[in-house]
Amino acid sequence: MATAKKPKVCLVLQGGGALGAYHIGAYQALEEAGYTPDWLAGISIGALNATILAGNPPEQRLAKLEAFWDAISRPGTDVHLPAEMEPNAATLFNTASATSALMFGQPNFFFPRPINPYFAFPGQAATSFYDTGPIFKTLQKLADFDLINSSKTRLTVGATRVTDGELVFFDSESDTMQPAHSVASGSLPPGFPATQVGEDFYWDGGVVSNTPLNGILDLAKDEELLIFMVDLWNARGEMPRTMNEVLWRQKEIQYASRTSHHIEQVVAKHNLKALVDDSGELIASEAVSDADRLKAGNKINIVHITYDAIAGHIPLSDTEFSRRSIRLRRECGYQDMQRALADSPWQQDNQVLPVRCHMLRSSDPVTKAITKAAAASKPAAKAPAKKAPVAKTATAQAANDEVKVEAVAEAVAKEEKAAVKAPATKAAVTKPAAKTAAKKTTARTPRKTTKAPAKSK
Repeated sequence: MATAKKPKVCLVLQGGGALGAYHIGAYQALEEAGYTPDWLAGISIGALNATILAGNPPEQRLAKLEAFWDAISRPGTDVHLPAEMEPNAATLFNTASATSALMFGQPNFFFPRPINPYFAFPGQAATSFYDTGPIFKTLQKLADFDLINSSKTRLTVGATRVTDGELVFFDSESDTMQPAHSVASGSLPPGFPATQVGEDFYWDGGVVSNTPLNGILDLAKDEELLIFMVDLWNARGEMPRTMNEVLWRQKEIQYASRTSHHIEQVVAKHNLKALVDDSGELIASEAVSDADRLKAGNKINIVHITYDAIAGHIPLSDTEFSRRSIRLRRECGYQDMQRALADSPWQQDNQVLPVRCHMLRSSDPVTKAITKAAAASKPAAKAPAKKAPVAKTATAQAANDEVKVEAVAEAVAKEEKAAVKAPATKAAVTKPAAKTAAKKTTARTPRKTTKAPAKSK
């Protein structure tokens, strides 16, 4: 009996600027669970993260990835904001952080050009607002490109060729990978200039497609694949209520909708290809009668997790590199990937098609925790406490009324009893007592009826 073929583990990382810190936590969870990637692919910030991972031995990958994000962020920005100040304080802090990045750039990553490109002479300096020279040195320092080109771990990055708009995938099995390939994948215009690779110039792969999934499946041959796809833009979201939320939601839809469309296209395309490849044999009657023939094709499972913006996010969150946000995004990635690993949907039998996609919706535990803490600190939360004494007073009043009515009834009973013992004065005593009782009972009875519901509470 043949043993089941072990799938090749692939980690596919989407672009999204500073949101890419989510990839750190996702990779950490995979590493702890023993799912060490055999193939790493990315676009934009995903390409930079994938390069760091592929350019180091497994036991050093997480530490080097952490070192990379420390290098491109500023010290002293991992502040801890009190829960009662969320999310307003976080919004102000993130706005200041993003403004700093726009004005001064990020260390070891990019810096603003001294002359505004609108006033510069034609050339590279006139085509972007920032210079990306530092990131070349950072990648060279933190990634071993000799290791990458040894093909021990495969690396694939996607970039858009400027002259024809073609999405090109650079692959360590067919290309000699250099820092320029990864930087080209993250050269998003007009912020960053096009990066030259060979004789051509390239922009960010996200200009065409923000995920390298299609490249992975096109390059894969007859391999069984387990693909962990980590996205940074969520196609699902709430109705915006402010202009900031409108700008953020627009950006999410712009990038995430294309990703969702590409996933559906890619899965359908490869499932159809598997059926077409086997159609010649399926035409034969004996093949049609064999249900196992319908299950032909290499099994490819795609596990898809997506970052969900945390409390206090701003429209420029993808340019906000504070260490506080890096930490929170990393925590989200770790928790979401842990949930995906716990569910393990790829271990279920695939009885129909060779390519399947399993999507995990983010629970965003960080945002929920912050929101809960913020709600608990609002003065409005004390309102129910004010109502409690009122209810208690009404109940006590009803009880007092009942006691008074019972006292009147006892007094009447005593008077009647006394009248029975004194026959001589019976008429004189009984009549006034009855009259008094009638008056008191008439006065108290409606109040008792009114307060009865309070007693039932």
